[in-house]
Amino acid sequence: MARANFTRVGNQAISILASSVLVAATAGCISAQQIEQMADEQFKQMRVELPLSDNASDKAYVRCISTAIIGQLDEPYASYDWEIVLFEDEAVNAFAMPGGKIGVYTGIFEVAENKDQLATVISHEVAHVTEDHSLERANREQRTNVIAIIGSELLDYSTGLETTDIVVYGAQLGLLLPHSRGDESEADLIGLRYMASAGFDPRASIALWANMAAKAEGGSLEMLSTHPSEETRMSRLSANMPEAMRLYEQAQAEGRQSGCQR
Repeated sequence: MARANFTRVGNQAISILASSVLVAATAGCISAQQIEQMADEQFKQMRVELPLSDNASDKAYVRCISTAIIGQLDEPYASYDWEIVLFEDEAVNAFAMPGGKIGVYTGIFEVAENKDQLATVISHEVAHVTEDHSLERANREQRTNVIAIIGSELLDYSTGLETTDIVVYGAQLGLLLPHSRGDESEADLIGLRYMASAGFDPRASIALWANMAAKAEGGSLEMLSTHPSEETRMSRLSANMPEAMRLYEQAQAEGRQSGCQR
C-alpha cells in the first residue's frame, strides 16, 4: 500500500471508531462493513493531505483504464461506487481499498509505459479488494494488535495526549501495510484475468514487472517490498499466459478494445 504523511484527527472521532472496533475485537471478527468504513476514512484523509494531480489528460487516462477493469468484476464489486484518484507524487505506487477506492501515484508512469502496463498495476490492486485481502489480514492481526491500539486511542481521548491516530490504527489492520507474498501472487493471477477480460494485452504484465525490477535495482522500491521475486512472478505469469491470452482474444472479438490514451 501507499506511503503517506497524515495529520492527527480529532479525539472524538478516534474514540467512536475505537469503541466500535473494540466490540468487533472482543467478538473475534472484523466485518467487511467495518473494514470498508475504515478504508473510507483513510481515503478521505489521503485526499485532504496528499496533493491531487491537476492533469486532466492523466486523470482521464487512469479513470479510463480503471473503469474498463471494473467492468469485468463480479458483484458486488462491479456495482461499487468506485472512487478513482490520481495523486501527484513521485512514488512508484498504486493501491486499492475495500469499498471501492483506487489511488494511483503519478510516479507509476515511470515504469508503466503504456495502457496495458498500467492496467497490470491497477488490476493487480483491484484483485486485492475482490479477494478480501485487507479483511483477511485485519482478522489475522486483530488479536495481537487491536486491544493495544484501542487502549492507546482511549488513553489519547481521556488525557488529550495523542500517541497514535486513525491512520496508524488502519495500518495495523492491513489497509496500509504491504500484503503477504501469498496475497501478492494471488493478486497477480486474478489481476491478469481482469486485465485480459477488459481487453488489455496480458503479455504487458511481464514487461511491467521487468520494468519494476529494473527501477528497483540499486535501491529500495516500496511497492516491491513484500512481493515475490521478479523471476518467480514472471515465471508464474508466463505459466498462466495461455488462459489469459484466450480471455484477451475473446475480449478483442467481442469489441472490448480499450481506447485509453494518455
